Amino acid sequence: MTDWNTRVVAEFRANSGQVAWSTADDLAAGRPVPPRLPSFGDRGLPILLLHHTGARTGRERITPLLYQAVGDGYAVFATFGGSPSHPAWYRNLLAQPRTAIEVGAATVAVRARLTNGAERERIWATQEAFLPKFAEFEASAGRRIPVVVLDPT
Repeated sequence: MTDWNTRVVAEFRANSGQVAWSTADDLAAGRPVPPRLPSFGDRGLPILLLHHTGARTGRERITPLLYQAVGDGYAVFATFGGSPSHPAWYRNLLAQPRTAIEVGAATVAVRARLTNGAERERIWATQEAFLPKFAEFEASAGRRIPVVVLDPT
């Protein structure tokens, strides 16, 4: 995944936030990423680059994530491709919620907050309708997928 992330970050920065997301090679290798959607053409899916610091290591990290615009903020989803455990970036945000994201050509300071209740259900339902694969991720994970909103600060 490190090589894949490196490729996505480089493509994101070279194209002002536009990334094809999955290549044919990625899909053939069984990467846990969604395929291109016809309605997005060559520009891929909406992604942002999440900057976060390792909770245990203290290392700076950058993770490409699908997002959904939510008001002035950005919702991201801790699917980890349907894994039964939470992704590292999620644990890192719980430990240090103030961070930055790159979205389009901009870098934005944000504060992460975990959603719950009606807010979480509304955002999750919108994401499932947009990308039905998310319902499969939650079913295969055997856990409720956390939805995190990144609010600009």
